[in-house]
Amino acid sequence: MQRRHFIQTASLALAVGSSWSLSALAKVQPTVEVWKTATCGCCHDWVAHMQANGFTVVTHDVSESAKSAKRASVGIPAQLGSCHTALVNGYALEGHVPASDVHRLLKERPQAAGLSVPGMPIGSPGMDGPAYGGRKDAYASLLVRRDGSSSVFQAH
Repeated sequence: MQRRHFIQTASLALAVGSSWSLSALAKVQPTVEVWKTATCGCCHDWVAHMQANGFTVVTHDVSESAKSAKRASVGIPAQLGSCHTALVNGYALEGHVPASDVHRLLKERPQAAGLSVPGMPIGSPGMDGPAYGGRKDAYASLLVRRDGSSSVFQAH
């Protein structure tokens, strides 16, 4: 009888442990890997925005030329460039892309190189601190196709 009780208890423990592990894994957001220059304050603020929205972020401080080379290597045309380039689950993120757009991208999984917010629009994540006095310019996150063309993914 003790052996049967032990097996039942062990089975229950494994089942509970497995379901906890699976539910914990389901809540883990993917890692965003960012290439930026060391002195860019708005990049730091965008990283904080991504972390506040559940993403794990790893940063690489690189030269301007290395950052441009990374942007080109992930399929983002220079004219859609911004101050940092990131990768998440095989998609490129260029510039101040809101975390909500990244969540949508990862849910919908379109055939694309990634998303870009060209330039540095005031009011976008990382460009929305107190120094801007609450100003918020209209901007769009662009879906960048693998051929370099783009279309509006989300207007802000």
